[in-house]
Amino acid sequence: MKKLQKHTIGKNIFHLFYSTALSSGLNAAALIILANYLQSYYYGMFSVALAFAMIMGYLTDAGLNSIVLREGSKKDVDLSILISSYLKVRIILLAVSFLCGFAIIHFTNAWNKEFILTSYFLIIPMVLGLTLQSIGTIFFQMIERMHYCGLIRIIASVCLVVTLSAGLIFNLNHLIICTLYGFSYLAAGAFGIYKVRQYVQIRMKSSFHKGLLRNIGSFSLGGLLFVILPHLGPLIIEKTLTLSEVGIFAVAYRIPQALQQIPFIIAGAYYPVLFRAYNNNQLEEHLHKNITLIKLMALAGITITVPLYAKSDAVIRLLFGEMWIDASFPLKILSLMVTLQAINIALADGLTTKGLQSYRTAIQAIAIITGILLYIQFSKSYGIAGAACAGAAIEGIALLGFWICNPNRWIIAKKALFPYLLFCAICICSIKLFTDSHYIIVFLFHFLLLVLVIFIDKEMKNMILDVMSRVLNKWRVKETQGG
Repeated sequence: MKKLQKHTIGKNIFHLFYSTALSSGLNAAALIILANYLQSYYYGMFSVALAFAMIMGYLTDAGLNSIVLREGSKKDVDLSILISSYLKVRIILLAVSFLCGFAIIHFTNAWNKEFILTSYFLIIPMVLGLTLQSIGTIFFQMIERMHYCGLIRIIASVCLVVTLSAGLIFNLNHLIICTLYGFSYLAAGAFGIYKVRQYVQIRMKSSFHKGLLRNIGSFSLGGLLFVILPHLGPLIIEKTLTLSEVGIFAVAYRIPQALQQIPFIIAGAYYPVLFRAYNNNQLEEHLHKNITLIKLMALAGITITVPLYAKSDAVIRLLFGEMWIDASFPLKILSLMVTLQAINIALADGLTTKGLQSYRTAIQAIAIITGILLYIQFSKSYGIAGAACAGAAIEGIALLGFWICNPNRWIIAKKALFPYLLFCAICICSIKLFTDSHYIIVFLFHFLLLVLVIFIDKEMKNMILDVMSRVLNKWRVKETQGG
């Protein structure tokens, strides 16, 4: 195996930031291409099939990603055996995922042969690609070389835009478009496996790493529930609303869902660090890192939420055009979900990395059950806007549960949770004063509020000043060496 040089948290966040920003931008472009090319009926059908594909794709993970990170953070672990064992289990889960997934699709949509055919064309290459991508990204996250994680995402997004653009140019039908969408993920997955093999040998006949099976039940259920939750909306409201209404909801939902990847950058960089701190019995360090993660995730979420909330109609017009303007109000409601989910991930990662995965799984199960009921009732009573309210409410319920289950709940509440939730509420309430103003005024006011809270929080202020100081010192050293 190659000699590894781990990057700092700051460098890993930087690599993840530019790659996620670029891939999210390209994915947004792909969604715009699809929304403008497909009618609302076919876009609704595609959105439901995509939800099945994402759930089946992550079902092949079954929570193993967290277990691999846990085992990889231990001393003297053989990464070749660990990754080879991981691949074997993923192959078995891939077969089970295909069998169960397509059985459910046939059972629930037997009357819609067109949807079933669309699902096959999209799901088979996409789920295989997601499986291979996941193996690559989790390996490079484990060894803390996040630039490769970003590169895999960028390749998938570039392939997505190129293939969909080609489909638009040649006026291909929606089945071929779905196939091209799936093969874009497969191409990035193949690249991910190629890069992993440059670092470790993957031997299918090697011994099995038994640590992968410890607590796998809780991690598997938790991983499945985590994947189902963001795709619950399209799957449920397909039964209560028309496919055209599902398409409008999907357009509103995809924007915050894509932008949520930005806060996840920070969580991805901290996740292996939190595991390492707890496994080395550094409990105070673990708590400190977890509180810092909550603050950073909350700030990232608020930065996204406020502009979306204030200018949801302008965002829809800019990205999708006037024909999708009905999605603007649901987007305003769903923008709140970005901040809530960002904080949820930080709280949940704190539980997982200190061996409390069962609590995380229980809260996710409660959120799923509650979410089904909320989506059914709210969408029936209030249509698309009700479905959006259900999505935001689910994240609020999950946040309360994750916080209650944390043994350090009051320290976390005092130092991070309550102050930043209050700040989010103040931002949203005050930004209403400027919703009819020019974009520059809204942006400047929002920026001033963020600067204010950063300088009020001494830890955040010192962290930012420390980063700026190190960057400045490096620049001075380079200038001196150059002279």
